[in-house]
Amino acid sequence: MPAGVPPTMRAVVFRGPGRPLHLERVPTPEPAEGQLLLAVEACGICRTDLHLLDGEVAIADPPRILGHQIVGTVVGSGLRVGVPWLGWTCGACPQCRAGRENLCVRARFTGRDLDGGFAEYAVADRRFCFPLAGDHPPLQAAPLLCAGLIGYRALRFAGDGPRLGLYGFGAAAHIAVQVARHQGREVYAFTRRGDDAAQAFARRLGATWAGPSDAPPPAELDAAVIFAPDGRLVPKALRAVRPGGTVVCGGIHMSDIPAFSYDALWHERVLRSVANLTRRDGEEFLALAAELPVRTEVTAYPLEQAAVALEDLRAGRFSGAAVVVP
Repeated sequence: MPAGVPPTMRAVVFRGPGRPLHLERVPTPEPAEGQLLLAVEACGICRTDLHLLDGEVAIADPPRILGHQIVGTVVGSGLRVGVPWLGWTCGACPQCRAGRENLCVRARFTGRDLDGGFAEYAVADRRFCFPLAGDHPPLQAAPLLCAGLIGYRALRFAGDGPRLGLYGFGAAAHIAVQVARHQGREVYAFTRRGDDAAQAFARRLGATWAGPSDAPPPAELDAAVIFAPDGRLVPKALRAVRPGGTVVCGGIHMSDIPAFSYDALWHERVLRSVANLTRRDGEEFLALAAELPVRTEVTAYPLEQAAVALEDLRAGRFSGAAVVVP
């Protein structure tokens, strides 16, 4: 173990679906060949963490330390890096060879297959660590590493039409709206009916319109991105986009999509999903986020309150993103 690193650390440990998270003292991880040991400065909370906690996305071999939006300092060098959801790929399967490492058949994901950042220390494959500017506050940088990245990839697949709908205005959407406005688009934000705070938040960040997701927008959309994990939004979004428009599902898990008539999809509308990210996504987006710059709105929680942060996310008790701080 490097000098100055304690043999044990505090970590929030997942032991099975439906079981409460507990703060425990566990052995500090030791980096293997090709890995970096990071002193965790911040780790973003993501809806994927809820899907893992609830068993909607399986963790094959618990116990596991959750958390996949890690900002940390490399022990021994002082370099600040970010660690995303995609934590390892084989580099040899057809998907990897075709430049689609996000679909690698043997991919391993941070906080699911590899221990994540709800801890004082973490190890990560150096190939999947993104250098971060030393003056970028860790709290503000953490949400960029998943919410920002998946939103960026979803925007790419949505095309460049001038009117964009965002269904669900949480961590990803509050970053995506800033990118879309920079691109000169009108953004229409959809929230749960009665969520006046989220609608006001969306308008403050530049949305042209904000309203309930069970109502049509005031103008026909060129594309829509669904960040909320609610399958009932799919036919609503399809009916909101113009002929030839695109609906992108941006989550890793969604409730069942109800049956809908073919006319909602007809006229060459496109329905597609986004899965994970590539390192190229990360490099492009982090450069763009620094250029704009993207401003993240963050609620911070101490490590011992990670479970509280997740339940606050479930209940929609904060705007923007949440970040755990060791």
